[in-house]
Amino acid sequence: MNEQIKNRVHELYWKDDINCARTAILCLSELFEVRVEPQVLWSAVGLHGAGGYRAQCGLVEGTLMFIGIYFHMLGKTEDEMVSACYNFASAFERTFGSLRCLELRPGGFSENDPPHLCEKLTWTAIEFAYQFIAKIAKQ
Repeated sequence: MNEQIKNRVHELYWKDDINCARTAILCLSELFEVRVEPQVLWSAVGLHGAGGYRAQCGLVEGTLMFIGIYFHMLGKTEDEMVSACYNFASAFERTFGSLRCLELRPGGFSENDPPHLCEKLTWTAIEFAYQFIAKIAKQ
């Protein structure tokens, strides 16, 4: 699965040039075999650190969006969805050290940054999200 995620992230970043939030949604939807409407992907177009503002990480935002979609499909209540989102954010912060793009991005931000600087973080975070969601979805 790790290689599958790495390859898909690389393709979405370098071939399709999409952001981290949409990459997370697409990868998770493929791993869990969930169809995602194009409108959902368009709603995440500016969620890479709040449109580049360097705020909440798009990997977190994309995963939170996917949790809502997937848990609704599983028949979970809104309270269960909110709790799952809270627990994911807490676990992500403990694991990666922050929820903020500014703090997670390797080397911070510079005008001379190469594209897709967060590729390794992306596949690591998506694998983490997949394992987290698979575990709590069974509860």
